[in-house]
Amino acid sequence: MEKPTPIKRHEALKPLSRDHHHGLLLCWKIREGLKRGVSLERIKKYTDFFFTSQLRPHFRFEEAEIFPLLGEDHPMAQRAINEHSRLESLFKEEAGEAGFHSIEKELNRHIRFEERELFRELQETVSEEKLQNITNKEEEIITPDPDDWDDKFWQETSKA
Repeated sequence: MEKPTPIKRHEALKPLSRDHHHGLLLCWKIREGLKRGVSLERIKKYTDFFFTSQLRPHFRFEEAEIFPLLGEDHPMAQRAINEHSRLESLFKEEAGEAGFHSIEKELNRHIRFEERELFRELQETVSEEKLQNITNKEEEIITPDPDDWDDKFWQETSKA
């Protein structure tokens, strides 16, 4: 079976793809924390930090700079905005195992949609000039390193 060809990402979108990679790692960390029997409070502290320092600025940037390139009525842009809103609600809910499963599942699905569909649409329909205009703008947003967190619960030996 052939491996799928990696998607060639436009330079302007690469910082967002790096953010998406960190988001997928968050999904993995949630799964690992739950599998290892880590207290939900510890997972919640990290997901709160991650949402506030990483996802919220990322969502705001996409909504202000990226999605308008497709047009405000574009169905993919509308879908992404709706998913951002849903994810924000999930992150604000009380910590519970089912809530963490929902965050992990929905964030993973959202990132895959943006990477595989929305970004491809951007690259195929938006002019090079417009894409160049956003190059490096996302990197101007200074956020802490998502791995700069003392409680690395996802590395603990399983308690189960």
